[in-house]
Amino acid sequence: MLHRMLAVLTLVAIATPAAADTRYLAFDPSDRVTTALTRGVTLEVERGWFGAVSVRRIISTTARGSATIARGGPDEARRVLPEGASESTVYSLAQEGDGRGLARALCPGADAAFLVLGRVRAGRPIVMHGAGRWPDGAFRHCVTLSYDYRGEWSLPPRASAAETD
Repeated sequence: MLHRMLAVLTLVAIATPAAADTRYLAFDPSDRVTTALTRGVTLEVERGWFGAVSVRRIISTTARGSATIARGGPDEARRVLPEGASESTVYSLAQEGDGRGLARALCPGADAAFLVLGRVRAGRPIVMHGAGRWPDGAFRHCVTLSYDYRGEWSLPPRASAAETD
């Protein structure tokens, strides 16, 4: 019994890194507000072993720029969403590089900005909410961004060790 358990744990440990992969999902704006603010985005997502998806970066599809986002943030960002919003995963926008510009575009005047997303899936539309924390400590909903799925970017094949010599 112990040998079987060790064998299963070994297989899980080996398979976990191999099963995780990075994908690039592109989305087009589906309304005027979203078009005015972003004109489309590509999400760099990491799919885990059991299919869970985590967004790592948001990339402008039509302009040069990207912002690193990290899963997690204050629950207050989720609580200020409009009534009926079902999105619940909070991401914090990095305040360096293009992240600062994105935060200012989404929530002008806020000290910090957060994105609240629903489940990210290829082939499905997505809604993102911008929420911000103001200097007085209050959290406010800034904008709702709606996107239609456009497609998945493919990466060039990896070069083998023999091809790089």
